[in-house]
Amino acid sequence: MTFSYTVLGAGRQGAALAYDLAKNGEASRIVLADADERVAHAAAKRLKKLLPKTRCEFVARRCDVSKATDACGAMRGSDVTLSAVPYRFNAELAARAVQAKSSFLDLGGNTNVVRAELALHAKAKKAGVSIVPDCGLAPGLGNHLAAHGVAVLDRAEHVHVRCGGLPEEPVGPLAYKLVFNFDGLINEYSGVGEFLRGGKRVDVPTLGEVEELDFGKLGVLEAAVTSGGTSTCPETWKGALKTYDYKTLRYPGHWDVIRALFGIGAFEHELVHGGREYEPRATLRALFESTLDFPRVRDIVLLRTIVIGKRKGKRVTLQYDVFERQDPKTGFTAMERGTAFPAALVAHFQARKLVAPGARPLEVSVPAVQYYEELPRHDIWVELRER
Repeated sequence: MTFSYTVLGAGRQGAALAYDLAKNGEASRIVLADADERVAHAAAKRLKKLLPKTRCEFVARRCDVSKATDACGAMRGSDVTLSAVPYRFNAELAARAVQAKSSFLDLGGNTNVVRAELALHAKAKKAGVSIVPDCGLAPGLGNHLAAHGVAVLDRAEHVHVRCGGLPEEPVGPLAYKLVFNFDGLINEYSGVGEFLRGGKRVDVPTLGEVEELDFGKLGVLEAAVTSGGTSTCPETWKGALKTYDYKTLRYPGHWDVIRALFGIGAFEHELVHGGREYEPRATLRALFESTLDFPRVRDIVLLRTIVIGKRKGKRVTLQYDVFERQDPKTGFTAMERGTAFPAALVAHFQARKLVAPGARPLEVSVPAVQYYEELPRHDIWVELRER
């Protein structure tokens, strides 16, 4: 059996999604849809070169996802649609997917958008399609590993997820390399983290509660609260778990600079001073994108999910570690691999009808144990330690 997929957004993550689907997702046809048709054609050409023996057909298509006719047209006829466009479009795209009768997932990052998608449950169920938001790295893979820990313990109590996309070594004034969309990054740095503490859901301000973790050869890293990483897990496991929290990893000193930039209003959309209007965020975006690229410095991804609970009356700690590097053969970065490949696996589950129709969070809709067992087939390797 083979399947048809649509990937919305044919840039970095979109190309990596299509690659894994063609290689591991039993794909017969993949539509690469992008607002810039040249980007879609370039992605299709690259994929054909990377997979010269594939029988999968790559179709490049122009698609403005803000237009309903474009979005529905790109989705129609596909078993599953994957969104690799900015998170702000995902709620509307999920609704369009229901109309097109295509299952849908996205790479996520904003929990309020996720809630809007989950509100489509009845319509998606009636249409016979599944919607699974927040399927990237974190949120995404980190939550999947938590779900696996919850599933295999008799009683899980505490979950701690720590994740970071970093350069192989600290570079530049922020000790950081921009590895994904600027707006997505600043979205994570803003607002609150939604956690479980003492069994109750709480909002924790971002950029605070910095803790140090020793990662061996990489040295000591700093983890701080960011938003979106827990996704819906605190709501799902409220009353079942005592703790669920998430923090983002950076090299030492990064968080001090970011807090200072927020403190002076550098991330504001608009600022009026001396009778003149300024756009600090637009300027900062240009600075980030122009100065934090570091093309000669490869990136890495670190993900650590710790689940603490009991099995057969004994206290058990499960530690899941993922360490991704850039792949020199395909050119896919660590962030592209760590984000796209786990999401492609969810799409493959949806295509095989292993996810029930409706709109549900990944931690309850995707079979946790089977998903974990299939990760190596999608070139995601998890080191599990039990103590």
